[in-house]
Amino acid sequence: MNVDKAKKRIAKQVKKGFKGYPQISIQYFGQNADCASEVAVQFTLDDGGEVQEERFASKTDARENEVIQSALVKIIERANANTVIEVEGVTPL
Repeated sequence: MNVDKAKKRIAKQVKKGFKGYPQISIQYFGQNADCASEVAVQFTLDDGGEVQEERFASKTDARENEVIQSALVKIIERANANTVIEVEGVTPL
């Protein structure tokens, strides 16, 4: 899947807003706002449930990495997530 298609699919899920659980939260990290070198994906099965986290790292911008963006789409699909939250911007490491 190309990076633009993956980003559009993720954005479409984010736009839906809160629809209940299971929930996926995506947050990007980096040295500056121009390059996100890491992405954290958090999965929550139900309200108050344990949060599971997986991180992906990239030498280039993770937001433009086709493999990482495709993996995020697959995680959302396989988790059957009702809600997808994406934290705006890049959080400094």
